[in-house]
Amino acid sequence: MDRLIYMDNAATTSVKPEVLNSMLPFFTDNYANPSSIYNFAQKSKKAVEDARTTIADIIGADKPNEIYFTAGGSESDNWALKAAAECFKDKGNHIITTKIEHHAILHTCEWLEKHGYEVTYLDVDSNGLVDIDEFCAAIKDTTIIASIMYANNEIGTIEPIKELGAAAHSKGVIFHTDAVQAFAHIPVNVKDMNIDMLSASGHKFHGPKGTGFLYISNSVKIGSFIHGGSQERSRRAGTLNVPGIIGMAEAARLEAMNMEKNMKYVSGMRDYIIERISADIPYAILNGDRYKRLPGNIHMSFIGAASELLLIMLDQKGICVSAGSACASGSVDPSHVLTAIGVDKNIARNSVRMTIGEDLTKEEADYVVEELKAVVERIRSMSPEYAQFIAKKS
Repeated sequence: MDRLIYMDNAATTSVKPEVLNSMLPFFTDNYANPSSIYNFAQKSKKAVEDARTTIADIIGADKPNEIYFTAGGSESDNWALKAAAECFKDKGNHIITTKIEHHAILHTCEWLEKHGYEVTYLDVDSNGLVDIDEFCAAIKDTTIIASIMYANNEIGTIEPIKELGAAAHSKGVIFHTDAVQAFAHIPVNVKDMNIDMLSASGHKFHGPKGTGFLYISNSVKIGSFIHGGSQERSRRAGTLNVPGIIGMAEAARLEAMNMEKNMKYVSGMRDYIIERISADIPYAILNGDRYKRLPGNIHMSFIGAASELLLIMLDQKGICVSAGSACASGSVDPSHVLTAIGVDKNIARNSVRMTIGEDLTKEEADYVVEELKAVVERIRSMSPEYAQFIAKKS
C-alpha cells in the first residue's frame, strides 16, 4: 500500500501532537491521584479542574461543576438515561427518543423497557429529521426525559435541538442530547439550546480514547451510575483518568479555537466530493439531509455495489471508509438508521460512509473519487443485482 487516506473520522480521530504533549507530564512527573490531599497531588487536581472549566466554557455551561468526566459517550448516555429514569420514577415512567439514535441510547432504552419503563421511538423523515409537532404530541403527563441526538453518527443529519429542547421544557420534561458526533465540530451552547444533559466523547475530536463527559445542569438532580468512591462530587466513582482528561480538554480547546475555519474548509471538501461523485458515478444516492448535516459527513448508496466489497477494494487502494457505525460493524442486518429513513434494505447494503477531517487535501479527494468510481464500476460489472436494475430501467 503506497498511501493512506483516512476517511473514517466518525469512528475515531487521531490524537494531535499538541494533545499528546499536554498529556505526557501527567504520566510521568505529575502522576499523583488528584483525590489525594498532599501537596504533590495538587497539580493533578488543578489540571483536572482547569480542564473542567475549559469544557464548561466551550459549551456555555453556567458553572464548571456541571461537567462530569466519564470513560466515553456510551457511559455518558447510560448514565443520563438510567439515572434520570431512577430518580424521577415517582413522576412517571415514559421516555422519548428516536429510531435513529446510536445503540448506546437504543440499547439503554431497551434495557429500561425490560425494567418497567415505556419508551416512544419517534419516526424521522427521509432526511433523518425529527418532526417537532410529532415530538410534542408524544409527550405525556408521565414523560420524564427525552433524548434526541444532536447529529446522527451515520448520515450526519443535524436535528433541531434548540426547538426540541424548548418543547420539552414547556412540558416539564428533561432534555438530553447525545452530542458525540457534534461536539467540537459544530457550535453548541447548552443554555441557548435548552439542553439539560449532554454526552460527548474525546476520541471523536482528536482527544484520547476512553475519555468523555456528561454535562448535567445543576437544575437536574440525578444520582450516580457508577458507585464506589466520592470522586466527581460523589456522582461518578473511580480514580480520575488525569492524562486522558487533560488531553480531551486540550483537544476540545483546539477544535473550538479553529471551529469556524475548520467548518468552512471541511464542509467545502464535503460538498466538492458529493458533487464529483454525483456527476461521475451514476445511481449514487446521498443519504441524509443535503445541507443540515455535519461538515465532514458523506453517506452514499451505490446501487448494485455491495458495501463489503466496496470497503475491501477501497482499503486495497489505501482508502479507509466504513459501511456505517463502527459500533455496529460486523452486523449482517441493514443499518437501522437507513431503514428508519426509508432506504430499501438492498440499497442500504450498498452504502458507504466517508467522514473527512480538516487535513484532507483536494488531491486526496480527487484520488478517492477516481478510485471509488473504478471500484463501483468493477463491482457492478459482476453484480446480478445491478444487471437486473439496469434491465428494469431500460
